[in-house]
Amino acid sequence: QVQLVESGGGSVLSGGSLRLSCEASQFTYWPYDMSWYRQAPGKEREFIASIDTEGHTRYADSVKGRFTITRENAENPVYLQMDMLEPEDTGIYRCMSLTYWGQGTQVTVSS
Repeated sequence: QVQLVESGGGSVLSGGSLRLSCEASQFTYWPYDMSWYRQAPGKEREFIASIDTEGHTRYADSVKGRFTITRENAENPVYLQMDMLEPEDTGIYRCMSLTYWGQGTQVTVSS
């Protein structure tokens, strides 16, 4: 059974930083694309960033220049470095790969 496990969420002030991580439990090598999504209160889930096994990345326009998704080749885990956080970034961040979803980690940004 594949489980994606996120960590690194928390509460920060506007302008602060957090680094999230996501790993496929029980695997040291995960050769699949991985993505991050965000669910904000009262809003639909939205795509944030993705990375493939060759390191090619995509970002939502709302986070370009502030968030960076990384991984070392196809190894676990995948990181999401979030800088210059804004209150609008508040939400539950979940990672996804293939058909698997993590439970999510809460990010709260206060002004």
